[in-house]
Formats: sequence, C-alpha cells, structure tokens
Amino acid sequence: MDLFLMQIPQQIVNGVTLGSVYALLALGYSMVYGVLKMLNFAHGSVFMVGAFAGWGALSLLTRGNALTMSPALALLAMVAAGVAATALLGATIERLAYRPLRGGSRMAPLISALGVSIILENAAMLLTSGRAKTYQTELIFPQDWAVHVAGATISATRIAMFASSVAIMILLDMVVSRTKFGRAMRATSQDAEAAEYIGIRTAAVIAGTFIIGSSLAGVAGVMVGLYYTQIDFMIGFSAGLKAFTAAVLGGIGNFRGAAAGGLLLGLAESIGVLIAPPVYKDAIVFAVLIVTLILRPSGLLGKQARARA
Repeated sequence: MDLFLMQIPQQIVNGVTLGSVYALLALGYSMVYGVLKMLNFAHGSVFMVGAFAGWGALSLLTRGNALTMSPALALLAMVAAGVAATALLGATIERLAYRPLRGGSRMAPLISALGVSIILENAAMLLTSGRAKTYQTELIFPQDWAVHVAGATISATRIAMFASSVAIMILLDMVVSRTKFGRAMRATSQDAEAAEYIGIRTAAVIAGTFIIGSSLAGVAGVMVGLYYTQIDFMIGFSAGLKAFTAAVLGGIGNFRGAAAGGLLLGLAESIGVLIAPPVYKDAIVFAVLIVTLILRPSGLLGKQARARA
C-alpha cells in the first residue's frame, strides 16, 4: 500500500503530460467535427507524419552527437517542420479527399478518411523500411534537467510539453472566441448555407479548420517523439484512437471539452497501471469512456440534444 501511494505523484505527472498530448489531438478531431459534423479518421496518421517531420529536422541539425545550433532554436525548427508538414498535408487531404465528397453520403468521407490513413501509414512504412526512428531527446533536454516535487520527478521534457500544450489551447480558445475567423467558423458550424449568404467563404473556413487541426497534430507528434524517444509508422493508430476517445469523452465538437477529455484520459491511463497490469491500460481507458457516456451521453462538456416537439 505504501508503494502504491508513493507512485501516485509520479503517475499524476505522467498522466498530465500524456493527457496534454491527447488534448491537442482531440482538439483537431473536435474542430473538424464542429464545423463539418464529420470525423477525420486520418488525423492519427497526420500526427505520425508530424512526428517524422520533427525527427527529420532534428537529424538534419545533428552532426555526430551534437547540435549545429542551440537547443532552443533546434526545438523551434523541429516544431516548425512538424507544423509545416502537417498543415500542408491537412490542406491537401481536405482538397482532394474530402471536398469532392461534401454534400453526398455521410459514409463517403469516413471511408475516404480511412483510405487516406492507410495510404499514409503504408507510405511511411515504405519510406522507413518499417524501422523505428530514434529522437535524440537528450540533445534538446538534458536528462539532468528536472524538478523534484512531492516524490515526483518532473523532467524538462514534461514541463515543456505541458506548458506548450496549455499555451496552444489558450491561444486556440482565443482565436475561436474572439477573432473574425473564429466567428466565421462558428457561423459555418451552425448553418453553412446561411453563412454563405452573409458573405462568409465557407470553403476557406473549412480548409483553414483542417489546416489548424492538422497543425495541432504536428505539434503533438513532435512532443510524443521527444517524450518516448522512438517513433514508427504505426504510432498514429493508437494515438488517433485515444484522441478520438478523448474528444467523445469531453463532448465531440466542444473545444474545451476535448481538452478536459484529453487530460482525464491521460490520468486514467497513468493511474490505471497502478491498479492493473500495464497490458490492460487501454481497457481501463475505454471503461472510463463507457461509464462517462452511460452517465452523460453527450460527454463531460457536450450539450444535451433537445428533443423536437
């Protein structure tokens, strides 16, 4: 029992760190669903591409076992590479795989998204020969950079991940609630046809939503690479599934709910390994989702649908 209590602070730190990544990915799901009422199941594969883009940037900036520039600039270059690659990919996917199917069957975009995901995963497998790639995280965040609080070790990597996730979520909330693009996004979500009548270019809004959501996945991909230090072509499947779970848990289409769902999911996964063997951590995550949806079908912060008279 004493060992269990001693491990709780560290697992909370791990859960918050992991949850911040799930939150960023869940926001991407919620943004697309909030505007198009469509689930972008290629989001996990976009996340994978972001992770590889960050790895590629780090590899180009490394000579032997040393960086060619300061760690801070190298980190910015990695994030920029991840965001640029995923933003371009998001715009391409929206233009080629989703826009032609808009207005048709609701199943068509889902099938298209699954197809895009399979193509991206297989392309990554061929380009990497199926081999995992290693992030040299110690070049960016030396392992001796850590804070010890209440029996938990908080590494510089965890601090940077959580701080950047919170900053991005706050910035996104401000964009959605206070900017012209945010108002156009909300108008398109409520009634795209009416939004067109008042001069809103809904096609541009939808494309911008895909780009922003994909960029969040790019940042998350770089974070995961730095955190786990190893990536492969299959990392997007599990992360995408959990991010979708987080979005549903918080209330699909609700941005703040997605953030809350991601943090809750990360904590459930980390605390769960103290209760059951690690092999059951995914089962614990989905058990939390099932219980939440039984008690609150619309999710934690989702709005209850009103029955029509």
